[in-house]
Amino acid sequence: MMKVALACDHGGFDYKEKLKAVLVSEGYEVTDFGCHSAASVDYPEMAYPCAKAVSKGEADRGIVICGTGIGVSIVANKVEGIRCALCSDLFSAQATREHNDSNMLAMGGRVISEELMLQIAKVWLETPFSNDERHMRRIEKMMNIDKNR
Repeated sequence: MMKVALACDHGGFDYKEKLKAVLVSEGYEVTDFGCHSAASVDYPEMAYPCAKAVSKGEADRGIVICGTGIGVSIVANKVEGIRCALCSDLFSAQATREHNDSNMLAMGGRVISEELMLQIAKVWLETPFSNDERHMRRIEKMMNIDKNR
């Protein structure tokens, strides 16, 4: 089964805990990079190790959650090899997998409902990459940016 890395800050703690329980019940192998309470924390401390785990292949995909999803997505995208998409709707979750082969998903715990968060995660985890030549070409160009930093 797919290995999923999870991370959050205090703004995403409740959602991460709910998502983790659902993923484990569905047979996913989950690694939780924190945080582990609703106490205020700095999101880079959790999002960065989560993204590194995905980058190194220790997890197949990663999901990060903060209040808006913006901060954790910025942190994740600073890690070489990461394509983290901030999603607040089902279409974007599907499209970023089909077109961008995103390996990380960011969501905002203060932006979307818990039900929508679970639906977005499900669509994102279950949608395969299209393997369409035009998308592979675009991803290659995108990933070459990492090599030219």
